[in-house]
Amino acid sequence: MKLGIFLSDYRTGTDILDRLTADKLGVVLVGNGVYHATVKESGKASPVLDKKASFYVLTEDLESRGFTAANLDSRVKPVNYGDVVDLIFNDYEKIIWV
Repeated sequence: MKLGIFLSDYRTGTDILDRLTADKLGVVLVGNGVYHATVKESGKASPVLDKKASFYVLTEDLESRGFTAANLDSRVKPVNYGDVVDLIFNDYEKIIWV
């Protein structure tokens, strides 16, 4: 199973992601979920990024919160709306919103 997840909340994440299993997991950080890709608390990156998955961040949501690609954790790839559509149709069989 290939599972794509849209994560839109900064305070939600690891507990829900830990319950999800798939042979291929992709997480698209959108809305306030982009803070997982940029903010470090006490010098540590978000524990969400420790999950075995491919991480993407929607650049439009990133930039609307004052960040650039230079602020991203190295495990996260910036994508635009067109890239997200390609991910949905080409890379993942099921999509959920968390």
